[in-house]
Amino acid sequence: MQSDIGLIGLAVMGQNLALNIADHGFAISVYNRTTAKTDEFVKENPKTPGKLTGCPTMKDFAASLKKPRKAVILVKAGGPTDAVINELAAVFEPGDIIIDGGNALWTDTIRRERELKAKGLRFIGSGVSGGEEGARFGPSLMPGGDAAAWAELKPIWEAVASKVDAVTGVELTGATPGKPIKGGVPCVAHIGPDGAGHYVKMVHNGIEYGDMQLICEAYNIFKAAGFSNAELADIFADWNA
Repeated sequence: MQSDIGLIGLAVMGQNLALNIADHGFAISVYNRTTAKTDEFVKENPKTPGKLTGCPTMKDFAASLKKPRKAVILVKAGGPTDAVINELAAVFEPGDIIIDGGNALWTDTIRRERELKAKGLRFIGSGVSGGEEGARFGPSLMPGGDAAAWAELKPIWEAVASKVDAVTGVELTGATPGKPIKGGVPCVAHIGPDGAGHYVKMVHNGIEYGDMQLICEAYNIFKAAGFSNAELADIFADWNA
């Protein structure tokens, strides 16, 4: 049986997203530069609702995927991403889709889509937010790129995304391995063309880091005023409510 989608890069984020995809019943092929890591990952997760297939080479990886092929890249931004894209482009065919789920610079995404389009390949740059836990049980997803390519990816991305209540907008929680959230509104939307998804992820990160700085400054002011850690824990818990 050929896989619905593939994923390259089995660091923590890649492993968790692959398991999330498999939990929703999709067959997924995985590849890592270190073959032993691929083998270990597949061996450790033998009973996912969807099938996990480990591939020893990029050529095997491409051959394992349904056409048009879809492959998610989750490796370090910059040079490593370009290297994997070039490897994939060598074994993919016109019409196949490459999805970069890393924290790419949005201008790099524009360049990559242009270069791949010249080869007949389609490219989606998708922000992925939520960290390790989000990748495992439901991230917020920000895809940008060709609308027809997005239509191919949409069923999978909507399935694995975080879900919120349609009325309140509150996140639905409680997913466990093999038992994802059912129902709700998926936290994913086609942002726009080329680098739009990664541009929005950049703005998201800026807000997030500003928020973290605000928390640090508040903590520093309270500590300077003589509050104990226990008192601070109560104050921050109250603010979070």
